Amino acid sequence: MKLKTGFVLREVCNQKIVAAEGLENINFNKLLSLNESAAYLWESVEGKEFTLEDLAQALIDRYEIDRDLAMKDSASLLESWRSVGVLEE
Repeated sequence: MKLKTGFVLREVCNQKIVAAEGLENINFNKLLSLNESAAYLWESVEGKEFTLEDLAQALIDRYEIDRDLAMKDSASLLESWRSVGVLEE
C-alpha cells in the first residue's frame, strides 16, 4: 500500500495535519490530525510502498517499543488512514 498523492503533511498552529492539495481531494468532514509518532510514520512512508510491518518496525526503531505494541498501534493508525481515504491499497 501507499499514501495517495495529493495529500501533504502540514503544521498548523503547532498541530500536524494531513491536508489535500487539490480541490478534488478536499472533504472537510475528514481532516486528519496526527500526533508526533503518526506524523513520523507519515514522513517515513511518504512517496513509497509500505506494509503494516514496515510501520511497526519504524516505531520499534524510533521508540524502542515491543513488536506487539508496535503492530497494534500501526494497525490502528492504518485503519484511521483508511477511514479518511488517504491510502492506496
